[in-house]
Amino acid sequence: MASIAIPVPEGKDASAAAVEFNVRRKRFTRAEVDRLEAIGFFAGARFELINGDLVDKMGQIPPHAGGVSKLAKLLARIFPSVTIRTQAPVEVSAADAAISLPEPDVVVPNHPGDFLDRHPRADETVLVVEVSDSTIRQDTITKRALYARAGVPEYWVLDITGRKLLVYLDAANGDFQKSFELDETGTVPHSAEAGVPTRIASLLP
Repeated sequence: MASIAIPVPEGKDASAAAVEFNVRRKRFTRAEVDRLEAIGFFAGARFELINGDLVDKMGQIPPHAGGVSKLAKLLARIFPSVTIRTQAPVEVSAADAAISLPEPDVVVPNHPGDFLDRHPRADETVLVVEVSDSTIRQDTITKRALYARAGVPEYWVLDITGRKLLVYLDAANGDFQKSFELDETGTVPHSAEAGVPTRIASLLP
């Protein structure tokens, strides 16, 4: 793909010009996305809306897909009374809902409803998980804040590249107040209490 040179105005450095160029991108609302979907504009595409940006969800690498599958299977054993949801939307806070509809890789609801007529709210979850390969910054900064503001009680990021599990707890004041990380030798939280102690390494390639 050919690169496009962006001229730098006199008196500005390249970084300032790049920032000025980047802020001109189109930010979408959910209403706009719904209208475009209704006319088939996104036919065959998979994406999620995060802070007005459409984020591509296509092209999962095998370790990512495998991590999602293994997590869903494990969490179904840990939380047998609910239906584990994979790569399906959750509603965020009222302040963020107009421009964000994230699709976490795995969600554990806090009740056994099937959500046939609406998406679950983030505060109707026990746990939200993202599996991260090339998206670690978005998952640990942008989505972390989004889920905290929505009231997610527990948030995990399975970092495939770093071979660890990041755990965030106690959402308040727009962020999680507690966090810790477990390397691949650690045990997946809640698995021991459920009688299925599982090493984090078993979820990784």
